[in-house]
Amino acid sequence: MEYADHKARCGWANPKNELYIKYHDEEWGQPVHDDHRLFEMLILESFQAGLSWECVLNKREAFRQAFDGFDLEKVCGYDEEKLEALRQDEGIIRNRLKIKAAVKNAQVFREIASEYGSFSEYLWGYTKGGIVYESDKASSPLSDEISKDLKKRGMTFVGTTIIYAYLQAVGVINSHEDGCFMCARKSDG
Repeated sequence: MEYADHKARCGWANPKNELYIKYHDEEWGQPVHDDHRLFEMLILESFQAGLSWECVLNKREAFRQAFDGFDLEKVCGYDEEKLEALRQDEGIIRNRLKIKAAVKNAQVFREIASEYGSFSEYLWGYTKGGIVYESDKASSPLSDEISKDLKKRGMTFVGTTIIYAYLQAVGVINSHEDGCFMCARKSDG
């Protein structure tokens, strides 16, 4: 694919969508340790289920507005009136089950953060703070393990494929393809 800046990127980065290119270049695969951002990405990835990431990304600002800037405490406290308002919000994906899951997942996220000191400590603990370098996968033993634990704790829309995409998004797994200017393979595992 040809990009205006002539940089080689991962095959999925749509050269016709500036938002997508910016996401690829500045966010995807970059290690995230901030719980607020980890929460935002978890919610967005859960809404991706059955859809393309590009669809979710194009609605990201509407999601931020609808979900009060992904304020964890506010989302944890959403009542039925707020859930109905979200179901009516044409700017976001209005799937009733995903909206309900966002609130439950927020509550579990908060419990995990409380138990581990932060959600980041929980998540990065699986790799002892290291980054996994791999590509051309949709799931792995790591995503299987984290998905299983999150489900056991009560989260939904966190299957292994969603969690794998989440781990890629927040840099636990770096999957930039060979030839991409962002590719940085490490042999130290």
